[in-house]
Amino acid sequence: MEPTYRPVISSTGLFTPEESISNEELVTSFNAYVAKFNAENAAAIEAGTVEALAPSSVEFIEKASGIKARHVMAKEPILDIETMAPRWPERSNDEVSVLAEIGVKAAQQALENAGRKAEDVDAVLCAASNMERPYPAMAIEIQQALGIDGFGFDMNVACSSATFGIQTAADYIRAGNARSVLVVSPEITSGHLNWRDRDSHFIFGDVATAVLVEDAAMAPADHWEILGTKLKTVFSNNIRNNFGYLNRAHPETSGAADKLFVQEGRKVFKEVVPMVAKMIIEHAGQIDIDPTGLRRMWLHQANTGMNRLIAHKVLGHEANDDESPTVLDTYGNTSSAGSIIAFHKHSKDLKSGDNGLICSFGAGYSAGTVFVRKA
Repeated sequence: MEPTYRPVISSTGLFTPEESISNEELVTSFNAYVAKFNAENAAAIEAGTVEALAPSSVEFIEKASGIKARHVMAKEPILDIETMAPRWPERSNDEVSVLAEIGVKAAQQALENAGRKAEDVDAVLCAASNMERPYPAMAIEIQQALGIDGFGFDMNVACSSATFGIQTAADYIRAGNARSVLVVSPEITSGHLNWRDRDSHFIFGDVATAVLVEDAAMAPADHWEILGTKLKTVFSNNIRNNFGYLNRAHPETSGAADKLFVQEGRKVFKEVVPMVAKMIIEHAGQIDIDPTGLRRMWLHQANTGMNRLIAHKVLGHEANDDESPTVLDTYGNTSSAGSIIAFHKHSKDLKSGDNGLICSFGAGYSAGTVFVRKA
């Protein structure tokens, strides 16, 4: 009889940058840029050949997103109206890269929380929206830095990368190809954000998370059973970023706005909310779970309005902060890391037998559901 392997979440880890930008600081910087742009282009604006930029406000940002602040890796250059982008010294090929460095810090915390050593881990999946380079894979660099003798690879499904990574790790364990897998999501999303765009400059923040997925037989007593995972993708241009190394073939367009994050926010809201709510409810039925009885939902941290509607459709009532906690207010949208931050910070109080849901959704469109139960 072949052995049966059962994947669980043994632990999580979180790295949070020290620097943070408040909405007040962001608006002051943005409005200074707007005033400078409008003054420099006054004649063209008056002639109608250039459109004047509109200032932003704290009230606008919080109403549109629920975000009040965001952590970043490089605060000063982002707020500098001559730069308005993250900047730090370029590292040599012999130095650990920035993305790997913060991924390692999150992974080390996950290992420590599970009482695990690097030699116990078989694989590293780097699941994130924005990779620092095409190759060598960030996962392999993280693997090397941690001292793991196994394998690693990168995967990108935008904001759903972490949940896709969790299912991939769980599948490896079920198949007997690994017993312990780290899913690491280093997200320096400040780099792909257009800090000069009023409708999106407030959205993203930087962070790194790690999830240790293991066979139940080796997991610590305090772990989460993975009851079921489900993934879904539907192609859409409503969230897009055209930056990539092939842009070098077209240097005349390399600085174009579409090489940064762009989205049709209203269309995303209208299309993603019903898709995700339906997916959650259907998946719950397939694994014999009553969605209205979920103890907690750790949803993707992109927009408070989206989360409120999704939770309402799933639970059948307006969710409170205990049922659907948020970290969006202080972290901003951290892409694939958002739901994992919420799980990391708001899961320790649950009791044995409590059911919960980790859920992601974003560009692609992509969506992932991971139903868990406290052991």
